[in-house]
Amino acid sequence: MKSALTALLLLIGLPACSENAGPPNILFIYSDDHASAAVSAYGSRIIQTPHIDRLANQGVRFDNAFCTNAICGPARAVVLTGKHSHINGFRDNRDTFNGDQQTFPKILQKSGYQTAVIGKWHLKSEPQGFDYWDILPGQGRYYAPEFLSADGKSKVPGYNTDIVTDKALEWIENGRDLKKPFMLMCQFKAPHRAWMPGPEEVGLFDDLLIPEPATLFDDAAGLGSAAKEQEMSIANHMWLWYDLKVPLKGENLTGPDKWAPGRLDRLSETERAIWKKYYDARNAKYWQENPQGDDLVRWKYQRYIKDYLRCIKGVDRNVGRILDRLEELGLAENTLVIYSSDQGFFLGEHGWYDKRFMYEPSLRVPLIARWPGKIKAGSVNKDLVQNLDFAPTFLELAGAEIPADMQGLSLAPILNGQRPDQWREAIYYEYTGEPTHNVAAHFGVRTAHHKLIRFPDLEQWELLDLKKDPEEIQSVHQDPAYAKIRADLDAKLTQLRSKYQVP
Repeated sequence: MKSALTALLLLIGLPACSENAGPPNILFIYSDDHASAAVSAYGSRIIQTPHIDRLANQGVRFDNAFCTNAICGPARAVVLTGKHSHINGFRDNRDTFNGDQQTFPKILQKSGYQTAVIGKWHLKSEPQGFDYWDILPGQGRYYAPEFLSADGKSKVPGYNTDIVTDKALEWIENGRDLKKPFMLMCQFKAPHRAWMPGPEEVGLFDDLLIPEPATLFDDAAGLGSAAKEQEMSIANHMWLWYDLKVPLKGENLTGPDKWAPGRLDRLSETERAIWKKYYDARNAKYWQENPQGDDLVRWKYQRYIKDYLRCIKGVDRNVGRILDRLEELGLAENTLVIYSSDQGFFLGEHGWYDKRFMYEPSLRVPLIARWPGKIKAGSVNKDLVQNLDFAPTFLELAGAEIPADMQGLSLAPILNGQRPDQWREAIYYEYTGEPTHNVAAHFGVRTAHHKLIRFPDLEQWELLDLKKDPEEIQSVHQDPAYAKIRADLDAKLTQLRSKYQVP
Protein backbone atom coordinates (compact mmCIF):
# COMPACT_ATOMS: atom_id res chain seq x y z
CA MET A 1 0.00 0.00 0.00
CA LYS A 2 2.68 2.50 1.02
CA SER A 3 4.98 1.69 -1.87
CA ALA A 4 2.11 2.00 -4.34
CA LEU A 5 1.09 5.36 -2.90
CA THR A 6 4.68 6.60 -2.99
CA ALA A 7 5.00 5.65 -6.64
CA LEU A 8 1.72 7.39 -7.44
CA LEU A 9 2.71 10.61 -5.66
CA LEU A 10 6.05 10.69 -7.41
CA LEU A 11 4.33 10.05 -10.74
CA ILE A 12 2.00 13.07 -10.36
CA GLY A 13 4.81 15.26 -9.08
CA LEU A 14 3.99 15.42 -5.36
CA PRO A 15 6.61 14.47 -2.78
CA ALA A 16 5.98 11.11 -1.20
CA CYS A 17 4.78 11.01 2.40
CA SER A 18 7.13 9.64 5.01
CA GLU A 19 6.89 5.91 5.69
CA ASN A 20 5.12 6.65 8.97
CA ALA A 21 2.72 9.19 7.54
CA GLY A 22 0.85 7.12 4.94
CA PRO A 23 -1.78 8.66 2.68
CA PRO A 24 -2.93 12.15 3.66
CA ASN A 25 -5.87 12.95 5.85
CA ILE A 26 -8.39 15.11 4.00
CA LEU A 27 -10.24 17.88 5.82
CA PHE A 28 -12.81 19.59 3.60
CA ILE A 29 -14.16 22.80 5.15
CA TYR A 30 -17.22 24.00 3.26
CA SER A 31 -19.14 27.18 4.00
CA ASP A 32 -22.44 28.26 2.46
CA ASP A 33 -22.75 31.34 0.20
CA HIS A 34 -19.28 32.68 1.01
CA ALA A 35 -18.31 35.09 -1.76
CA SER A 36 -14.65 35.39 -2.73
CA ALA A 37 -15.09 39.15 -2.33
CA ALA A 38 -15.48 38.49 1.40
CA VAL A 39 -12.09 36.79 1.84
CA SER A 40 -9.15 39.09 2.47
CA ALA A 41 -6.77 36.63 0.77
CA TYR A 42 -8.67 37.53 -2.42
CA GLY A 43 -8.19 41.25 -1.81
CA SER A 44 -11.51 41.95 -0.10
CA ARG A 45 -12.22 45.62 0.56
CA ILE A 46 -14.76 44.86 3.28
CA ILE A 47 -13.37 42.23 5.66
CA GLN A 48 -10.25 40.64 7.09
CA THR A 49 -10.24 36.84 7.38
CA PRO A 50 -6.88 36.08 9.01
CA HIS A 51 -7.42 32.35 9.59
CA ILE A 52 -8.63 31.57 6.08
CA ASP A 53 -5.75 33.75 4.88
CA ARG A 54 -3.46 31.58 6.98
CA LEU A 55 -4.38 28.66 4.75
CA ALA A 56 -3.64 30.74 1.66
CA ASN A 57 -0.30 31.91 3.05
CA GLN A 58 0.69 28.32 3.78
CA GLY A 59 -0.81 26.79 0.64
CA VAL A 60 -2.35 27.67 -2.72
CA ARG A 61 -5.10 30.12 -3.61
CA PHE A 62 -7.13 29.37 -6.73
CA ASP A 63 -8.15 32.63 -8.39
CA ASN A 64 -10.42 31.08 -11.02
CA ALA A 65 -12.51 28.57 -9.08
CA PHE A 66 -16.17 28.26 -10.03
CA CYS A 67 -19.26 26.24 -9.25
CA THR A 68 -21.28 24.33 -11.84
CA ASN A 69 -24.69 25.35 -10.47
CA ALA A 70 -24.94 28.21 -7.95
CA ILE A 71 -27.42 26.76 -5.51
CA CYS A 72 -26.86 24.87 -2.26
CA GLY A 73 -28.02 21.28 -2.74
CA PRO A 74 -26.84 20.81 -6.33
CA ALA A 75 -23.38 22.13 -5.48
CA ARG A 76 -23.04 19.55 -2.72
CA ALA A 77 -24.20 16.74 -4.98
CA VAL A 78 -21.57 17.77 -7.55
CA VAL A 79 -18.85 17.65 -4.89
CA LEU A 80 -19.85 14.14 -3.81
CA THR A 81 -20.15 12.67 -7.29
CA GLY A 82 -17.74 14.62 -9.49
CA LYS A 83 -20.61 14.87 -11.99
CA HIS A 84 -22.80 17.72 -13.25
CA SER A 85 -26.30 18.12 -11.84
CA HIS A 86 -28.05 16.66 -14.88
CA ILE A 87 -26.01 13.46 -14.43
CA ASN A 88 -26.18 13.03 -10.62
CA GLY A 89 -29.90 13.82 -10.63
CA PHE A 90 -29.90 16.71 -8.14
CA ARG A 91 -30.68 19.77 -10.29
CA ASP A 92 -32.31 22.08 -7.76
CA ASN A 93 -33.27 22.16 -4.08
CA ARG A 94 -36.59 20.46 -4.75
CA ASP A 95 -34.79 17.23 -5.65
CA THR A 96 -33.69 14.41 -3.36
CA PHE A 97 -30.16 13.05 -3.70
CA ASN A 98 -29.90 9.41 -4.76
CA GLY A 99 -27.44 8.17 -2.16
CA ASP A 100 -27.17 4.78 -3.82
CA GLN A 101 -25.03 6.20 -6.60
CA GLN A 102 -21.24 6.31 -6.72
CA THR A 103 -19.62 8.99 -4.53
CA PHE A 104 -16.03 9.72 -3.60
CA PRO A 105 -16.56 8.96 0.14
CA LYS A 106 -17.71 5.43 -0.76
CA ILE A 107 -14.59 4.90 -2.85
CA LEU A 108 -12.38 6.28 -0.08
CA GLN A 109 -13.97 3.85 2.37
CA LYS A 110 -13.00 0.97 0.10
CA SER A 111 -9.46 2.40 -0.05
CA GLY A 112 -9.03 2.23 3.72
CA TYR A 113 -10.19 5.70 4.74
CA GLN A 114 -12.49 6.51 7.60
CA THR A 115 -15.06 9.04 6.43
CA ALA A 116 -17.28 11.54 8.23
CA VAL A 117 -19.58 14.47 7.46
CA ILE A 118 -20.62 16.99 10.09
CA GLY A 119 -22.82 20.05 9.60
CA LYS A 120 -24.90 21.14 6.65
CA TRP A 121 -25.99 18.36 4.29
CA HIS A 122 -29.09 19.71 2.49
CA LEU A 123 -29.60 16.71 0.22
CA LYS A 124 -32.76 15.27 1.93
CA SER A 125 -31.66 11.64 1.77
CA GLU A 126 -29.62 9.99 4.51
CA PRO A 127 -25.84 10.17 4.02
CA GLN A 128 -24.17 7.08 2.55
CA GLY A 129 -20.47 6.33 2.33
CA PHE A 130 -19.71 7.81 5.75
CA ASP A 131 -18.57 5.91 8.83
CA TYR A 132 -19.93 8.77 10.91
CA TRP A 133 -22.42 11.49 10.12
CA ASP A 134 -24.06 14.21 12.20
CA ILE A 135 -25.93 16.63 9.98
CA LEU A 136 -28.31 19.57 10.08
CA PRO A 137 -31.82 18.76 8.85
CA GLY A 138 -32.73 20.94 5.87
CA GLN A 139 -31.11 24.35 6.02
CA GLY A 140 -30.44 24.02 9.73
CA ARG A 141 -30.89 26.66 12.42
CA TYR A 142 -28.36 29.27 13.44
CA TYR A 143 -29.17 29.00 17.16
CA ALA A 144 -29.94 25.84 19.16
CA PRO A 145 -29.82 23.73 15.99
CA GLU A 146 -31.13 20.21 15.64
CA PHE A 147 -28.80 17.50 14.35
CA LEU A 148 -29.54 14.14 12.76
CA SER A 149 -27.22 11.17 13.17
CA ALA A 150 -27.44 7.40 13.02
CA ASP A 151 -28.52 7.60 16.68
CA GLY A 152 -31.47 9.89 15.95
CA LYS A 153 -32.29 13.56 16.39
CA SER A 154 -30.87 15.91 19.00
CA LYS A 155 -31.04 19.61 19.79
CA VAL A 156 -27.86 21.37 20.84
CA PRO A 157 -27.82 24.75 22.62
CA GLY A 158 -25.48 27.40 21.27
CA TYR A 159 -24.44 28.83 17.92
CA ASN A 160 -24.36 26.65 14.81
CA THR A 161 -20.85 27.45 13.51
CA ASP A 162 -19.31 26.88 16.94
CA ILE A 163 -21.24 23.63 17.44
CA VAL A 164 -20.27 22.18 14.06
CA THR A 165 -16.63 22.95 14.87
CA ASP A 166 -16.95 21.40 18.34
CA LYS A 167 -18.39 18.23 16.83
CA ALA A 168 -15.71 18.08 14.12
CA LEU A 169 -12.88 18.46 16.62
CA GLU A 170 -14.44 15.91 18.95
CA TRP A 171 -14.57 13.37 16.12
CA ILE A 172 -10.99 14.08 15.05
CA GLU A 173 -9.73 13.70 18.61
CA ASN A 174 -11.88 10.94 20.03
CA GLY A 175 -14.26 9.50 17.46
CA ARG A 176 -12.10 8.06 14.72
CA ASP A 177 -9.89 5.04 14.24
CA LEU A 178 -6.35 6.33 14.71
CA LYS A 179 -4.99 3.53 12.53
CA LYS A 180 -6.76 4.83 9.43
CA PRO A 181 -6.40 8.03 7.41
CA PHE A 182 -9.54 10.13 7.62
CA MET A 183 -11.66 12.25 5.32
CA LEU A 184 -13.86 14.73 7.16
CA MET A 185 -16.35 17.09 5.53
CA CYS A 186 -16.88 19.95 8.01
CA GLN A 187 -19.73 21.96 6.52
CA PHE A 188 -20.99 25.25 7.95
CA LYS A 189 -24.43 26.78 7.51
CA ALA A 190 -22.97 30.29 7.66
CA PRO A 191 -23.11 32.75 6.02
CA HIS A 192 -26.41 31.58 4.50
CA ARG A 193 -29.48 33.77 4.64
CA ALA A 194 -30.77 35.19 7.03
CA TRP A 195 -27.28 35.99 8.32
CA MET A 196 -27.61 35.56 12.09
CA PRO A 197 -24.22 36.26 13.66
CA GLY A 198 -22.97 34.45 16.73
CA PRO A 199 -22.75 36.06 20.17
CA GLU A 200 -19.03 36.75 19.73
CA GLU A 201 -19.59 38.59 16.45
CA VAL A 202 -22.77 40.59 17.15
CA GLY A 203 -21.84 44.28 16.94
CA LEU A 204 -18.71 43.87 14.84
CA PHE A 205 -18.29 46.58 12.15
CA ASP A 206 -20.75 48.83 14.00
CA ASP A 207 -18.48 51.86 13.78
CA LEU A 208 -17.70 51.28 10.07
CA LEU A 209 -19.41 52.32 6.87
CA ILE A 210 -18.92 49.31 4.61
CA PRO A 211 -17.99 50.46 1.06
CA GLU A 212 -20.85 50.08 -1.39
CA PRO A 213 -20.31 48.13 -4.62
CA ALA A 214 -20.13 50.31 -7.72
CA THR A 215 -23.28 48.69 -9.11
CA LEU A 216 -25.51 48.95 -6.03
CA PHE A 217 -27.99 51.08 -8.00
CA ASP A 218 -27.55 49.33 -11.36
CA ASP A 219 -30.84 49.04 -13.28
CA ALA A 220 -29.70 46.14 -15.51
CA ALA A 221 -30.30 48.29 -18.60
CA GLY A 222 -27.42 46.59 -20.42
CA LEU A 223 -28.60 43.05 -19.65
CA GLY A 224 -31.60 40.96 -20.64
CA SER A 225 -34.98 40.55 -18.99
CA ALA A 226 -33.76 37.88 -16.54
CA ALA A 227 -31.66 40.45 -14.71
CA LYS A 228 -34.54 42.93 -14.73
CA GLU A 229 -37.21 40.50 -13.52
CA GLN A 230 -35.31 38.73 -10.72
CA GLU A 231 -36.68 38.92 -7.17
CA MET A 232 -33.46 39.20 -5.17
CA SER A 233 -32.87 42.93 -4.98
CA ILE A 234 -31.90 44.65 -1.76
CA ALA A 235 -34.29 47.48 -2.58
CA ASN A 236 -37.44 45.42 -3.14
CA HIS A 237 -37.02 41.84 -1.96
CA MET A 238 -35.47 41.89 1.51
CA TRP A 239 -37.77 41.23 4.46
CA LEU A 240 -37.56 43.73 7.27
CA TRP A 241 -37.78 41.30 10.19
CA TYR A 242 -36.47 38.03 8.75
CA ASP A 243 -33.53 39.47 6.80
CA LEU A 244 -32.80 42.79 8.48
CA LYS A 245 -33.61 42.03 12.15
CA VAL A 246 -36.19 44.83 12.53
CA PRO A 247 -39.18 43.38 14.45
CA LEU A 248 -42.63 44.24 13.10
CA LYS A 249 -45.74 44.75 15.21
CA GLY A 250 -48.98 42.91 14.64
CA GLU A 251 -49.86 39.35 13.75
CA ASN A 252 -50.47 39.66 10.02
CA LEU A 253 -46.92 38.87 8.99
CA THR A 254 -46.30 37.60 5.46
CA GLY A 255 -43.47 35.81 3.67
CA PRO A 256 -40.36 34.89 5.64
CA ASP A 257 -41.23 37.57 8.23
CA LYS A 258 -43.76 35.17 9.72
CA TRP A 259 -40.90 32.84 10.70
CA ALA A 260 -38.84 35.50 12.48
CA PRO A 261 -40.44 35.41 15.96
CA GLY A 262 -39.94 31.64 16.32
CA ARG A 263 -36.37 31.98 15.15
CA LEU A 264 -35.54 34.40 17.96
CA ASP A 265 -37.22 32.12 20.49
CA ARG A 266 -34.32 29.72 20.01
CA LEU A 267 -31.84 32.10 21.66
CA SER A 268 -30.92 31.54 25.29
CA GLU A 269 -31.45 34.35 27.80
CA THR A 270 -27.79 35.31 27.54
CA GLU A 271 -27.82 35.23 23.74
CA ARG A 272 -31.06 37.21 23.59
CA ALA A 273 -29.62 39.85 25.92
CA ILE A 274 -26.64 40.29 23.60
CA TRP A 275 -28.95 40.64 20.59
CA LYS A 276 -31.25 43.12 22.34
CA LYS A 277 -28.35 45.22 23.51
CA TYR A 278 -27.11 45.63 19.97
CA TYR A 279 -30.19 45.64 17.73
CA ASP A 280 -32.87 47.35 19.84
CA ALA A 281 -31.31 50.81 19.95
CA ARG A 282 -30.35 50.70 16.27
CA ASN A 283 -33.82 49.55 15.26
CA ALA A 284 -35.37 52.39 17.24
CA LYS A 285 -33.10 54.78 15.36
CA TYR A 286 -34.25 53.26 12.06
CA TRP A 287 -37.92 53.91 12.88
CA GLN A 288 -37.08 57.41 14.06
CA GLU A 289 -35.16 58.37 10.91
CA ASN A 290 -37.48 56.40 8.57
CA PRO A 291 -35.14 56.42 5.54
CA GLN A 292 -36.72 56.44 2.09
CA GLY A 293 -35.61 55.94 -1.53
CA ASP A 294 -31.86 55.58 -2.05
CA ASP A 295 -31.26 56.23 1.64
CA LEU A 296 -33.39 53.21 2.50
CA VAL A 297 -31.45 51.02 0.05
CA ARG A 298 -28.20 52.19 1.61
CA TRP A 299 -29.53 51.46 5.11
CA LYS A 300 -30.63 47.97 4.05
CA TYR A 301 -27.27 47.32 2.44
CA GLN A 302 -25.36 48.30 5.58
CA ARG A 303 -27.55 46.15 7.85
CA TYR A 304 -27.39 43.19 5.47
CA ILE A 305 -23.69 43.31 4.68
CA LYS A 306 -22.63 43.77 8.31
CA ASP A 307 -24.64 40.75 9.45
CA TYR A 308 -23.29 38.74 6.51
CA LEU A 309 -19.71 39.70 7.39
CA ARG A 310 -20.30 38.93 11.06
CA CYS A 311 -21.30 35.40 10.10
CA ILE A 312 -18.09 35.09 8.10
CA LYS A 313 -16.02 36.31 11.02
CA GLY A 314 -17.55 33.43 12.99
CA VAL A 315 -16.54 31.00 10.25
CA ASP A 316 -13.04 32.45 10.11
CA ARG A 317 -12.64 32.24 13.89
CA ASN A 318 -13.62 28.58 13.82
CA VAL A 319 -11.30 27.82 10.92
CA GLY A 320 -8.58 29.13 13.22
CA ARG A 321 -9.73 26.80 15.99
CA ILE A 322 -9.51 23.84 13.61
CA LEU A 323 -6.05 24.74 12.32
CA ASP A 324 -4.73 25.26 15.84
CA ARG A 325 -6.06 21.90 16.98
CA LEU A 326 -4.54 20.07 14.00
CA GLU A 327 -1.16 21.46 14.99
CA GLU A 328 -1.65 20.57 18.67
CA LEU A 329 -2.55 17.01 17.72
CA GLY A 330 0.42 16.68 15.35
CA LEU A 331 -1.89 16.20 12.36
CA ALA A 332 -1.15 19.34 10.37
CA GLU A 333 1.80 17.98 8.41
CA ASN A 334 -0.08 15.11 6.82
CA THR A 335 -3.52 16.68 6.43
CA LEU A 336 -4.72 18.28 3.23
CA VAL A 337 -7.03 21.12 4.28
CA ILE A 338 -9.39 22.54 1.66
CA TYR A 339 -11.51 25.64 2.22
CA SER A 340 -14.29 26.45 -0.21
CA SER A 341 -17.96 27.39 -0.50
CA ASP A 342 -20.88 25.82 -2.35
CA GLN A 343 -21.24 28.98 -4.43
CA GLY A 344 -20.51 32.68 -4.26
CA PHE A 345 -23.02 35.39 -3.37
CA PHE A 346 -24.11 38.85 -4.42
CA LEU A 347 -22.89 41.41 -1.90
CA GLY A 348 -24.88 44.27 -3.36
CA GLU A 349 -23.50 43.96 -6.90
CA HIS A 350 -26.31 44.89 -9.33
CA GLY A 351 -28.25 45.83 -6.19
CA TRP A 352 -28.71 42.14 -5.35
CA TYR A 353 -28.26 39.53 -2.67
CA ASP A 354 -28.50 35.72 -3.18
CA LYS A 355 -26.91 33.71 -6.01
CA ARG A 356 -28.18 31.47 -8.93
CA PHE A 357 -27.02 33.72 -11.79
CA MET A 358 -23.95 32.90 -13.86
CA TYR A 359 -22.55 36.36 -13.17
CA GLU A 360 -19.20 36.42 -11.37
CA PRO A 361 -20.25 37.13 -7.74
CA SER A 362 -22.24 33.89 -7.52
CA LEU A 363 -20.32 31.81 -10.08
CA ARG A 364 -16.91 32.33 -8.49
CA VAL A 365 -16.03 30.52 -5.26
CA PRO A 366 -13.12 30.77 -2.84
CA LEU A 367 -10.84 27.75 -3.06
CA ILE A 368 -7.75 27.45 -0.90
CA ALA A 369 -5.70 24.30 -0.19
CA ARG A 370 -2.90 23.61 2.29
CA TRP A 371 -0.71 20.54 2.64
CA PRO A 372 2.57 21.45 4.36
CA GLY A 373 5.63 20.32 2.47
CA LYS A 374 3.56 19.19 -0.50
CA ILE A 375 1.91 22.42 -1.67
CA LYS A 376 4.11 25.47 -2.13
CA ALA A 377 3.28 28.06 0.51
CA GLY A 378 1.82 31.31 -0.78
CA SER A 379 1.27 30.04 -4.31
CA VAL A 380 -1.48 31.27 -6.63
CA ASN A 381 -3.14 29.37 -9.46
CA LYS A 382 -5.01 30.97 -12.39
CA ASP A 383 -6.35 27.84 -14.13
CA LEU A 384 -10.09 27.37 -14.59
CA VAL A 385 -11.21 24.90 -11.93
CA GLN A 386 -14.62 23.84 -10.59
CA ASN A 387 -16.23 22.04 -7.68
CA LEU A 388 -16.57 19.23 -10.22
CA ASP A 389 -12.86 18.60 -9.65
CA PHE A 390 -12.91 17.93 -5.90
CA ALA A 391 -13.91 14.25 -6.04
CA PRO A 392 -11.23 13.11 -8.52
CA THR A 393 -8.64 15.18 -6.66
CA PHE A 394 -9.36 13.52 -3.33
CA LEU A 395 -9.33 10.08 -4.92
CA GLU A 396 -6.01 10.57 -6.70
CA LEU A 397 -4.27 11.93 -3.62
CA ALA A 398 -5.59 9.00 -1.61
CA GLY A 399 -4.20 6.53 -4.12
CA ALA A 400 -7.65 5.40 -5.24
CA GLU A 401 -8.70 4.87 -8.84
CA ILE A 402 -10.74 7.67 -10.40
CA PRO A 403 -13.86 6.25 -12.10
CA ALA A 404 -13.98 6.96 -15.81
CA ASP A 405 -17.49 8.44 -15.56
CA MET A 406 -16.46 11.25 -13.22
CA GLN A 407 -16.58 14.49 -15.21
CA GLY A 408 -14.13 16.57 -13.18
CA LEU A 409 -10.35 16.80 -13.47
CA SER A 410 -7.93 15.99 -10.68
CA LEU A 411 -6.20 19.04 -9.24
CA ALA A 412 -3.38 16.91 -7.83
CA PRO A 413 -0.75 18.11 -10.35
CA ILE A 414 -1.83 21.73 -9.89
CA LEU A 415 -1.36 21.42 -6.15
CA ASN A 416 2.32 20.92 -6.94
CA GLY A 417 2.42 23.95 -9.23
CA GLN A 418 2.30 21.95 -12.45
CA ARG A 419 -0.28 22.68 -15.17
CA PRO A 420 -1.37 19.43 -16.80
CA ASP A 421 -1.34 19.23 -20.58
CA GLN A 422 -4.64 20.10 -22.25
CA TRP A 423 -6.20 21.64 -19.14
CA ARG A 424 -9.68 23.04 -19.77
CA GLU A 425 -9.95 26.44 -21.45
CA ALA A 426 -13.61 26.89 -20.61
CA ILE A 427 -16.12 25.88 -17.95
CA TYR A 428 -19.77 24.89 -18.31
CA TYR A 429 -22.53 26.19 -16.03
CA GLU A 430 -26.23 25.45 -15.83
CA TYR A 431 -28.99 26.69 -13.51
CA THR A 432 -32.26 24.89 -14.20
CA GLY A 433 -34.52 27.37 -12.43
CA GLU A 434 -36.92 27.17 -9.49
CA PRO A 435 -39.54 29.61 -8.14
CA THR A 436 -37.33 31.10 -5.42
CA HIS A 437 -36.11 34.58 -6.45
CA ASN A 438 -37.54 34.24 -9.97
CA VAL A 439 -34.18 33.69 -11.68
CA ALA A 440 -34.72 32.35 -15.19
CA ALA A 441 -33.14 29.04 -16.17
CA HIS A 442 -29.91 29.52 -18.07
CA PHE A 443 -26.69 27.83 -19.09
CA GLY A 444 -23.41 29.06 -20.50
CA VAL A 445 -19.70 28.91 -21.03
CA ARG A 446 -16.96 30.97 -19.44
CA THR A 447 -13.39 31.32 -20.71
CA ALA A 448 -10.56 33.38 -19.25
CA HIS A 449 -11.96 36.63 -20.68
CA HIS A 450 -15.50 36.09 -21.95
CA LYS A 451 -18.81 34.61 -20.98
CA LEU A 452 -21.73 33.48 -23.14
CA ILE A 453 -25.07 32.86 -21.42
CA ARG A 454 -28.25 31.46 -22.94
CA PHE A 455 -31.69 31.92 -21.34
CA PRO A 456 -33.67 29.32 -23.32
CA ASP A 457 -37.15 30.07 -21.95
CA LEU A 458 -36.66 33.78 -22.69
CA GLU A 459 -35.02 33.11 -26.07
CA GLN A 460 -32.24 35.51 -25.08
CA TRP A 461 -28.44 35.51 -25.06
CA GLU A 462 -25.83 37.57 -23.24
CA LEU A 463 -22.17 37.94 -24.14
CA LEU A 464 -19.93 39.57 -21.56
CA ASP A 465 -16.39 40.87 -22.00
CA LEU A 466 -14.89 40.23 -18.57
CA LYS A 467 -11.73 42.16 -19.33
CA LYS A 468 -13.40 45.39 -20.49
CA ASP A 469 -16.51 45.02 -18.37
CA PRO A 470 -15.59 43.22 -15.12
CA GLU A 471 -18.78 44.46 -13.43
CA GLU A 472 -20.83 42.70 -16.15
CA ILE A 473 -23.05 45.67 -16.89
CA GLN A 474 -23.33 45.52 -20.67
CA SER A 475 -23.99 42.52 -22.91
CA VAL A 476 -22.24 42.78 -26.29
CA HIS A 477 -24.04 39.86 -27.87
CA GLN A 478 -25.43 42.04 -30.68
CA ASP A 479 -22.21 43.99 -31.24
CA PRO A 480 -20.77 43.14 -34.71
CA ALA A 481 -17.26 43.63 -33.34
CA TYR A 482 -17.75 40.48 -31.25
CA ALA A 483 -19.02 38.26 -34.07
CA LYS A 484 -15.98 35.96 -34.12
CA ILE A 485 -15.78 35.73 -30.33
CA ARG A 486 -19.50 34.97 -30.22
CA ALA A 487 -19.11 32.20 -32.81
CA ASP A 488 -16.13 30.70 -30.96
CA LEU A 489 -17.98 30.72 -27.64
CA ASP A 490 -21.06 29.19 -29.22
CA ALA A 491 -18.92 26.38 -30.60
CA LYS A 492 -17.31 25.83 -27.18
CA LEU A 493 -20.72 25.76 -25.55
CA THR A 494 -21.97 23.14 -27.99
CA GLN A 495 -18.81 21.11 -27.47
CA LEU A 496 -19.09 21.19 -23.67
CA ARG A 497 -22.79 20.27 -23.69
CA SER A 498 -21.90 17.26 -25.80
CA LYS A 499 -18.90 16.34 -23.64
CA TYR A 500 -20.93 16.53 -20.43
CA GLN A 501 -23.89 14.70 -21.97
CA VAL A 502 -26.37 17.50 -21.37
CA PRO A 503 -29.83 16.37 -22.51
